[in-house]
Amino acid sequence: MNVPTTASTATGSPKSSLLRSMYRHRRLYVLALPGIVYFLLFHYLPMWGVLIAFQDYSPFQGFVGSEWVGFKHFVDFVQGDNFIKLLGNTLMINLLKLVLFFPAPIVLALLLNEVRNALYKRFVQTIVYLPHFLSWVIVIGIYSLMFSSTGFVNELVVMFGGTAKKWMMMPELFQITIVLQNIWKETGWGTIIFLAALSSVSPELYEAAVMDGASRWRQLWNITLPSIRPTIIMLLLLQLGHILNTGFEQIFLMLNPLVLDVGDVFATYVYREGILQGDFSFASAAGLFNSLVGLILILGANKLTKKLGEEGLF
Repeated sequence: MNVPTTASTATGSPKSSLLRSMYRHRRLYVLALPGIVYFLLFHYLPMWGVLIAFQDYSPFQGFVGSEWVGFKHFVDFVQGDNFIKLLGNTLMINLLKLVLFFPAPIVLALLLNEVRNALYKRFVQTIVYLPHFLSWVIVIGIYSLMFSSTGFVNELVVMFGGTAKKWMMMPELFQITIVLQNIWKETGWGTIIFLAALSSVSPELYEAAVMDGASRWRQLWNITLPSIRPTIIMLLLLQLGHILNTGFEQIFLMLNPLVLDVGDVFATYVYREGILQGDFSFASAAGLFNSLVGLILILGANKLTKKLGEEGLF
């Protein structure tokens, strides 16, 4: 009598199949090993540090000896006098980035994609990529030189009969300045992903559209944008996950007492409380709250995207 062969007998156990697959791709795993070690050492192992958010942590008593206080620091943070101001400033800056900065790489990639002169295209790409490799210290230094009381901008204003202003001390300009600096520095670098997506669009689609008499605008609207829509949605989801993360270095370097009310965000507040004031537990609770809100937002946006019929992150 013939005995039916089970899946595990025919193909081997899942464990042995995994081991065979790993051995077959062993060279790829070796190449990935430095990255894996990096993430383990600098991203996963330090996650144990979030425990101090639930303690009255003392460096002398350590993780084991410090007193557990539960969610006390989270409650103090949310009910604190600075919470509403920090939340408002952080959301406003990130919403401005979402509206102004996020579309900028898409528009630039679409414009570069229309350039037919390969030499000129590579030259423009190189120029717009360069600011990405400048540190925020250099960028803010250049900005300070240009917009200081005796800087280039004020010299032009005075030359045309105006009055010199203290641009860096004007609260009404702080948030939009942060966004414009991001656009100048990172737009070119952001086009790499969209140019890669555009290169995968079949030329036959454009040829068929030309034969049907479609204009360049109709080709853009009906072929180009739908083809890169999955990439746009994926990056938009990732951006939503960082809506409470404005970055530390840029805003820290731009802050001064006159713009503190509109420029103080979660990242700078955590730095002051955790490093300058030495309240490690409270600062950890604030940072963990920031991360949890970002995780909830990205999961919610991903689920909503799938319900609308698009591909999410996972």
